[in-house]
Amino acid sequence: MNSEMELMLRGYGLTTAHILYRLPDHPALLQTYVWQHYDLAPDFPEMKNFLKFWQDKLDGPLHSVSYVHKKLIRANEWRALKGEFILH
Repeated sequence: MNSEMELMLRGYGLTTAHILYRLPDHPALLQTYVWQHYDLAPDFPEMKNFLKFWQDKLDGPLHSVSYVHKKLIRANEWRALKGEFILH
C-alpha cells in the first residue's frame, strides 16, 4: 500500500465525489454519499473502479455523480536547497 505522500509525489490528487442514488425500496427518494480518495486526473481510475463496484454490487441505482479534484503537491512547490541550518 502506498502512503499518501508517495501517491501525491506520483501525481495523484485528492478527488471528492458527491454521489446521488435512488433508495432501493423507495426509488422516488434520493440519498447522498460522499466518496473521497487519491486519484489520477483526467482518467480517474480509482473513482471509476468504485462506481463500477457500486453498480455491480450495491442495490441503490446511481442518479448522478459530481466531483472535484485537487493536486495537493505540484512540481513548482519543490525546489533544491543549498544551505543548512544547524541549531544547538
